[in-house]
Amino acid sequence: MAARTIIIDHGSGFLKAGLSGWNEPQMVFPSVVNYIPCRENPGPSYARRRVSLGIDIYHPDTFSYPVQRGRILNWEGVEHIWSFVLETHRREHEDSSVIVTESPLREPVDRQKTLEIMFELLDVRSLLLADQLEMSLYASGLLTGVVVDSGYGLTRVQPFHLGRPLRPSGKTLEFAGQDLSAYLFKSLFKEDSNQHNLFQLDTVTNTQMNKCYVPQNLGEALDFRQSLPSGSDETNTYQLPDGTPVELTPMQRLAPEMFFSPQVFDLEGPSISQAVLDSIQTCEAYVHPLLISHVVACGGNTLYPGFTNRLYKELIEDHFSSTKTTVWVGSNRNFSVWLGASVVAHLSTYKSEWMTKEEYDESLRQ
Repeated sequence: MAARTIIIDHGSGFLKAGLSGWNEPQMVFPSVVNYIPCRENPGPSYARRRVSLGIDIYHPDTFSYPVQRGRILNWEGVEHIWSFVLETHRREHEDSSVIVTESPLREPVDRQKTLEIMFELLDVRSLLLADQLEMSLYASGLLTGVVVDSGYGLTRVQPFHLGRPLRPSGKTLEFAGQDLSAYLFKSLFKEDSNQHNLFQLDTVTNTQMNKCYVPQNLGEALDFRQSLPSGSDETNTYQLPDGTPVELTPMQRLAPEMFFSPQVFDLEGPSISQAVLDSIQTCEAYVHPLLISHVVACGGNTLYPGFTNRLYKELIEDHFSSTKTTVWVGSNRNFSVWLGASVVAHLSTYKSEWMTKEEYDESLRQ
Protein backbone atom coordinates (compact mmCIF):
# COMPACT_ATOMS: atom_id res chain seq x y z
CA MET A 1 0.00 0.00 0.00
CA ALA A 2 2.80 2.39 0.85
CA ALA A 3 4.77 2.33 -2.38
CA ARG A 4 3.04 5.33 -3.96
CA THR A 5 0.72 6.89 -1.42
CA ILE A 6 -1.00 10.22 -2.08
CA ILE A 7 -1.31 12.20 1.15
CA ILE A 8 -3.96 14.91 1.53
CA ASP A 9 -3.85 17.14 4.61
CA HIS A 10 -6.85 19.42 4.21
CA GLY A 11 -6.70 22.17 6.82
CA SER A 12 -9.06 25.10 7.32
CA GLY A 13 -6.67 27.53 5.64
CA PHE A 14 -4.41 25.48 3.36
CA LEU A 15 -4.34 22.12 1.65
CA LYS A 16 -1.05 20.22 1.66
CA ALA A 17 -0.76 17.24 -0.68
CA GLY A 18 1.88 15.07 -2.26
CA LEU A 19 3.46 11.63 -2.50
CA SER A 20 4.81 9.87 0.57
CA GLY A 21 8.55 9.72 0.98
CA TRP A 22 9.18 13.36 0.16
CA ASN A 23 10.51 15.86 2.73
CA GLU A 24 7.60 18.21 2.15
CA PRO A 25 4.30 18.26 0.24
CA GLN A 26 4.56 19.00 -3.46
CA MET A 27 1.27 20.92 -3.51
CA VAL A 28 0.43 23.68 -1.05
CA PHE A 29 -2.40 26.09 -1.81
CA PRO A 30 -5.20 27.95 0.01
CA SER A 31 -8.22 25.82 0.83
CA VAL A 32 -10.43 28.14 -1.21
CA VAL A 33 -13.04 27.59 -3.88
CA ASN A 34 -15.02 30.15 -5.81
CA TYR A 35 -18.38 29.94 -7.51
CA ILE A 36 -18.73 31.64 -10.86
CA PRO A 37 -22.38 32.53 -11.58
CA CYS A 38 -23.77 31.01 -14.76
CA ARG A 39 -25.85 33.01 -17.22
CA GLU A 40 -28.80 30.67 -16.66
CA ASN A 41 -28.50 30.86 -12.87
CA PRO A 42 -26.69 34.05 -11.80
CA GLY A 43 -27.35 33.58 -8.09
CA PRO A 44 -24.44 32.26 -5.99
CA SER A 45 -26.54 29.52 -4.37
CA TYR A 46 -27.85 27.73 -7.43
CA ALA A 47 -26.84 24.22 -8.43
CA ARG A 48 -25.61 25.14 -11.91
CA ARG A 49 -22.99 27.59 -10.67
CA ARG A 50 -19.45 26.61 -11.68
CA VAL A 51 -16.98 25.79 -8.95
CA SER A 52 -13.24 26.33 -9.37
CA LEU A 53 -10.12 26.58 -7.23
CA GLY A 54 -8.72 29.73 -5.71
CA ILE A 55 -9.86 33.33 -6.03
CA ASP A 56 -11.28 34.64 -9.31
CA ILE A 57 -9.85 38.16 -9.71
CA TYR A 58 -12.91 39.11 -11.77
CA HIS A 59 -15.30 37.88 -9.09
CA PRO A 60 -13.34 38.31 -5.83
CA ASP A 61 -16.50 38.27 -3.71
CA THR A 62 -17.41 34.68 -4.64
CA PHE A 63 -14.67 32.71 -2.86
CA SER A 64 -15.13 30.78 0.37
CA TYR A 65 -13.41 28.27 2.63
CA PRO A 66 -15.13 24.85 2.49
CA VAL A 67 -13.45 23.79 5.75
CA GLN A 68 -13.99 26.11 8.72
CA ARG A 69 -12.70 25.60 12.26
CA GLY A 70 -11.73 22.04 11.35
CA ARG A 71 -15.25 21.15 10.17
CA ILE A 72 -16.28 20.53 6.56
CA LEU A 73 -19.19 22.83 5.71
CA ASN A 74 -19.09 22.58 1.91
CA TRP A 75 -18.66 19.02 0.63
CA GLU A 76 -19.01 20.08 -3.00
CA GLY A 77 -15.98 22.37 -2.59
CA VAL A 78 -13.99 19.69 -0.80
CA GLU A 79 -14.79 17.12 -3.49
CA HIS A 80 -13.62 19.56 -6.17
CA ILE A 81 -10.30 20.14 -4.39
CA TRP A 82 -9.69 16.44 -3.77
CA SER A 83 -10.52 15.63 -7.40
CA PHE A 84 -7.92 18.15 -8.56
CA VAL A 85 -5.25 16.70 -6.26
CA LEU A 86 -5.87 13.08 -7.28
CA GLU A 87 -6.11 13.90 -10.97
CA THR A 88 -2.74 15.68 -10.80
CA HIS A 89 -0.91 12.87 -9.01
CA ARG A 90 -2.57 10.01 -10.87
CA ARG A 91 -1.02 11.11 -14.15
CA GLU A 92 2.14 9.31 -13.06
CA HIS A 93 0.86 7.17 -10.17
CA GLU A 94 -2.46 5.80 -11.31
CA ASP A 95 -2.89 3.06 -8.69
CA SER A 96 -1.87 5.07 -5.64
CA SER A 97 -3.43 4.53 -2.25
CA VAL A 98 -4.57 7.64 -0.39
CA ILE A 99 -4.18 9.00 3.14
CA VAL A 100 -6.59 11.75 4.18
CA THR A 101 -5.88 13.41 7.50
CA GLU A 102 -8.87 14.29 9.62
CA SER A 103 -9.62 16.55 12.55
CA PRO A 104 -10.42 14.96 15.90
CA LEU A 105 -13.62 17.05 15.77
CA ARG A 106 -14.93 15.14 12.78
CA GLU A 107 -18.29 13.46 13.27
CA PRO A 108 -18.96 9.85 12.15
CA VAL A 109 -21.26 11.13 9.40
CA ASP A 110 -18.38 13.22 8.04
CA ARG A 111 -16.08 10.20 8.05
CA GLN A 112 -18.70 8.25 6.11
CA LYS A 113 -19.01 11.09 3.60
CA THR A 114 -15.23 11.04 3.10
CA LEU A 115 -15.34 7.30 2.39
CA GLU A 116 -18.19 7.82 -0.06
CA ILE A 117 -16.35 10.51 -2.03
CA MET A 118 -13.06 8.63 -2.11
CA PHE A 119 -14.39 5.18 -3.02
CA GLU A 120 -17.52 5.95 -5.05
CA LEU A 121 -16.70 9.20 -6.82
CA LEU A 122 -12.90 9.22 -7.00
CA ASP A 123 -12.40 5.44 -7.28
CA VAL A 124 -9.59 5.17 -4.74
CA ARG A 125 -8.34 1.59 -4.28
CA SER A 126 -7.38 1.88 -0.59
CA LEU A 127 -7.71 4.63 2.00
CA LEU A 128 -6.42 5.52 5.45
CA LEU A 129 -8.05 8.22 7.57
CA ALA A 130 -5.36 9.57 9.89
CA ASP A 131 -5.72 11.74 12.99
CA GLN A 132 -3.99 15.07 12.35
CA LEU A 133 -2.51 15.51 15.84
CA GLU A 134 -1.25 11.94 15.91
CA MET A 135 0.48 12.55 12.58
CA SER A 136 2.21 15.63 14.03
CA LEU A 137 3.54 13.50 16.87
CA TYR A 138 4.97 10.96 14.40
CA ALA A 139 6.63 13.77 12.44
CA SER A 140 8.60 14.69 15.58
CA GLY A 141 9.84 11.12 16.00
CA LEU A 142 8.25 10.90 19.45
CA LEU A 143 5.64 8.59 20.95
CA THR A 144 5.03 10.52 24.17
CA GLY A 145 4.51 14.26 24.45
CA VAL A 146 2.07 17.14 24.08
CA VAL A 147 1.24 18.26 20.55
CA VAL A 148 0.49 21.99 20.33
CA ASP A 149 -0.94 22.64 16.88
CA SER A 150 -2.03 26.15 15.91
CA GLY A 151 -3.30 26.60 12.39
CA TYR A 152 -5.73 28.77 10.47
CA GLY A 153 -8.98 27.69 12.10
CA LEU A 154 -8.11 25.99 15.39
CA THR A 155 -5.48 25.80 18.10
CA ARG A 156 -5.33 22.31 19.61
CA VAL A 157 -3.43 20.75 22.48
CA GLN A 158 -3.28 16.95 22.81
CA PRO A 159 -1.15 14.80 25.13
CA PHE A 160 0.04 11.38 23.93
CA HIS A 161 1.54 8.50 25.88
CA LEU A 162 3.28 5.68 24.01
CA GLY A 163 1.61 6.71 20.79
CA ARG A 164 -1.91 6.81 22.19
CA PRO A 165 -3.86 10.06 22.63
CA LEU A 166 -5.02 10.81 26.16
CA ARG A 167 -8.36 12.00 24.79
CA PRO A 168 -10.03 13.52 27.88
CA SER A 169 -7.04 15.81 28.35
CA GLY A 170 -7.16 17.38 24.89
CA LYS A 171 -8.00 21.07 24.52
CA THR A 172 -9.41 22.89 21.50
CA LEU A 173 -9.26 26.68 21.33
CA GLU A 174 -11.37 28.37 18.70
CA PHE A 175 -8.96 31.19 18.07
CA ALA A 176 -6.23 30.80 15.51
CA GLY A 177 -4.79 32.32 12.34
CA GLN A 178 -8.11 33.49 10.94
CA ASP A 179 -8.80 35.50 14.10
CA LEU A 180 -5.42 37.20 13.78
CA SER A 181 -6.28 38.00 10.15
CA ALA A 182 -9.69 39.36 11.17
CA TYR A 183 -8.06 41.61 13.78
CA LEU A 184 -5.63 43.01 11.21
CA PHE A 185 -8.40 43.59 8.65
CA LYS A 186 -10.41 45.64 11.14
CA SER A 187 -7.36 47.35 12.60
CA LEU A 188 -5.80 48.32 9.27
CA PHE A 189 -8.91 49.23 7.30
CA LYS A 190 -11.43 50.14 10.02
CA GLU A 191 -15.04 50.39 8.80
CA ASP A 192 -13.95 49.78 5.19
CA SER A 193 -12.49 46.35 5.96
CA ASN A 194 -13.54 43.68 3.48
CA GLN A 195 -11.95 40.23 3.48
CA HIS A 196 -12.88 39.82 -0.20
CA ASN A 197 -11.00 42.96 -1.23
CA LEU A 198 -7.85 41.68 -2.95
CA PHE A 199 -5.68 44.65 -1.96
CA GLN A 200 -6.70 44.35 1.68
CA LEU A 201 -6.25 40.59 1.59
CA ASP A 202 -2.74 40.95 0.18
CA THR A 203 -1.84 43.66 2.72
CA VAL A 204 -3.01 41.56 5.67
CA THR A 205 -1.24 38.45 4.37
CA ASN A 206 2.01 40.36 3.82
CA THR A 207 1.78 41.94 7.28
CA GLN A 208 1.23 38.57 8.94
CA MET A 209 4.02 36.82 7.08
CA ASN A 210 6.68 39.54 7.12
CA LYS A 211 6.01 42.03 9.90
CA CYS A 212 4.27 40.34 12.84
CA TYR A 213 6.06 38.67 15.74
CA VAL A 214 5.44 37.41 19.27
CA PRO A 215 7.00 39.63 21.96
CA GLN A 216 8.65 38.00 24.96
CA ASN A 217 7.03 40.63 27.19
CA LEU A 218 4.08 42.63 25.84
CA GLY A 219 4.55 45.66 28.06
CA GLU A 220 8.24 46.02 27.27
CA ALA A 221 7.66 45.51 23.55
CA LEU A 222 4.93 48.16 23.48
CA ASP A 223 7.16 50.64 25.31
CA PHE A 224 9.98 49.98 22.86
CA ARG A 225 7.87 50.33 19.72
CA GLN A 226 6.09 53.44 20.99
CA SER A 227 9.45 55.07 21.75
CA LEU A 228 10.65 54.74 18.15
CA PRO A 229 10.56 58.00 16.16
CA SER A 230 8.09 57.99 13.29
CA GLY A 231 9.70 56.67 10.10
CA SER A 232 12.75 55.24 11.87
CA ASP A 233 11.81 51.63 11.13
CA GLU A 234 11.50 50.92 7.40
CA THR A 235 9.95 47.50 8.08
CA ASN A 236 7.08 49.19 9.92
CA THR A 237 5.16 50.41 6.86
CA TYR A 238 2.79 49.17 4.20
CA GLN A 239 1.64 50.95 1.08
CA LEU A 240 -1.81 51.97 -0.08
CA PRO A 241 -2.75 51.32 -3.75
CA ASP A 242 -1.69 54.87 -4.65
CA GLY A 243 1.76 54.25 -3.14
CA THR A 244 1.22 56.23 0.04
CA PRO A 245 3.16 54.65 2.94
CA VAL A 246 1.26 53.98 6.17
CA GLU A 247 2.93 53.08 9.46
CA LEU A 248 1.79 50.05 11.41
CA THR A 249 0.84 50.57 15.04
CA PRO A 250 2.70 48.66 17.77
CA MET A 251 -0.24 46.34 18.37
CA GLN A 252 -0.49 45.52 14.67
CA ARG A 253 3.14 44.38 14.69
CA LEU A 254 2.54 42.46 17.93
CA ALA A 255 -0.77 40.91 16.86
CA PRO A 256 0.39 37.28 17.48
CA GLU A 257 0.33 38.19 21.19
CA MET A 258 -3.27 37.07 20.69
CA PHE A 259 -2.19 33.48 21.29
CA PHE A 260 -0.71 34.31 24.69
CA SER A 261 -3.05 37.10 25.84
CA PRO A 262 -6.40 36.47 24.11
CA GLN A 263 -8.23 38.73 26.57
CA VAL A 264 -6.28 41.74 25.23
CA PHE A 265 -8.04 41.11 21.90
CA ASP A 266 -11.46 40.44 23.45
CA LEU A 267 -11.18 36.71 22.81
CA GLU A 268 -12.07 33.98 25.25
CA GLY A 269 -9.13 32.22 26.88
CA PRO A 270 -7.22 30.34 27.97
CA SER A 271 -3.89 31.24 26.39
CA ILE A 272 -1.92 28.55 24.59
CA SER A 273 0.50 28.13 27.49
CA GLN A 274 -2.37 27.86 29.97
CA ALA A 275 -4.08 25.29 27.75
CA VAL A 276 -0.88 23.20 27.74
CA LEU A 277 -0.72 23.41 31.52
CA ASP A 278 -4.39 22.51 31.97
CA SER A 279 -4.04 19.62 29.54
CA ILE A 280 -1.01 18.14 31.33
CA GLN A 281 -2.50 18.53 34.80
CA THR A 282 -5.58 16.49 33.87
CA CYS A 283 -3.32 13.53 33.04
CA GLU A 284 -1.99 11.00 35.54
CA ALA A 285 0.72 12.58 37.70
CA TYR A 286 3.38 10.03 36.74
CA VAL A 287 3.39 11.18 33.09
CA HIS A 288 3.68 14.90 33.85
CA PRO A 289 7.51 15.02 33.62
CA LEU A 290 7.46 13.05 30.35
CA LEU A 291 4.83 15.31 28.81
CA ILE A 292 6.37 18.65 29.77
CA SER A 293 9.77 17.51 28.50
CA HIS A 294 8.27 16.74 25.08
CA VAL A 295 6.08 19.68 24.02
CA VAL A 296 5.80 19.53 20.21
CA ALA A 297 4.99 22.88 18.57
CA CYS A 298 3.54 22.71 15.05
CA GLY A 299 1.22 24.55 12.71
CA GLY A 300 1.66 27.77 10.77
CA ASN A 301 1.24 30.11 13.73
CA THR A 302 4.25 28.60 15.50
CA LEU A 303 6.42 30.06 12.72
CA TYR A 304 5.95 33.60 14.02
CA PRO A 305 9.29 34.86 15.34
CA GLY A 306 9.35 34.53 19.11
CA PHE A 307 6.42 32.07 19.33
CA THR A 308 8.26 28.97 20.56
CA ASN A 309 10.56 30.99 22.84
CA ARG A 310 7.55 32.63 24.47
CA LEU A 311 5.82 29.28 24.94
CA TYR A 312 8.93 27.81 26.54
CA LYS A 313 9.41 30.89 28.73
CA GLU A 314 5.85 30.82 30.07
CA LEU A 315 5.91 27.09 30.75
CA ILE A 316 9.25 27.06 32.53
CA GLU A 317 8.91 30.32 34.46
CA ASP A 318 5.32 30.14 35.51
CA HIS A 319 4.69 26.46 36.04
CA PHE A 320 7.52 23.98 35.51
CA SER A 321 10.68 25.66 36.76
CA SER A 322 11.72 22.53 38.69
CA THR A 323 11.03 20.13 35.81
CA LYS A 324 12.96 19.78 32.57
CA THR A 325 10.90 21.51 29.92
CA THR A 326 11.61 21.12 26.20
CA VAL A 327 9.70 22.60 23.26
CA TRP A 328 10.41 20.54 20.16
CA VAL A 329 10.34 22.45 16.87
CA GLY A 330 11.07 21.42 13.32
CA SER A 331 11.96 23.64 10.37
CA ASN A 332 8.93 22.31 8.45
CA ARG A 333 6.56 22.37 11.42
CA ASN A 334 3.83 24.01 9.32
CA PHE A 335 3.80 20.69 7.41
CA SER A 336 4.02 18.41 10.48
CA VAL A 337 0.68 16.69 9.86
CA TRP A 338 1.58 15.89 6.26
CA LEU A 339 5.09 14.73 7.18
CA GLY A 340 3.75 12.42 9.90
CA ALA A 341 1.33 10.89 7.42
CA SER A 342 4.25 10.35 5.04
CA VAL A 343 5.95 8.35 7.81
CA VAL A 344 2.80 6.34 8.58
CA ALA A 345 2.36 5.45 4.90
CA HIS A 346 5.42 3.21 5.25
CA LEU A 347 4.61 1.62 8.63
CA SER A 348 3.44 -1.98 8.55
CA THR A 349 1.89 -1.47 11.99
CA TYR A 350 -0.85 0.60 10.33
CA LYS A 351 -1.77 -2.11 7.83
CA SER A 352 -4.96 -3.03 9.71
CA GLU A 353 -6.12 0.61 9.69
CA TRP A 354 -6.41 0.80 5.90
CA MET A 355 -9.72 0.22 4.13
CA THR A 356 -9.80 -1.17 0.60
CA LYS A 357 -12.44 -0.54 -2.05
CA GLU A 358 -13.54 -4.17 -1.71
CA GLU A 359 -14.00 -3.80 2.06
CA TYR A 360 -15.99 -0.61 1.56
CA ASP A 361 -18.28 -2.25 -1.00
CA GLU A 362 -18.76 -5.23 1.34
CA SER A 363 -19.73 -2.90 4.23
CA LEU A 364 -22.50 -1.41 2.06
CA ARG A 365 -23.97 -4.85 1.40
CA GLN A 366 -24.24 -5.74 5.08
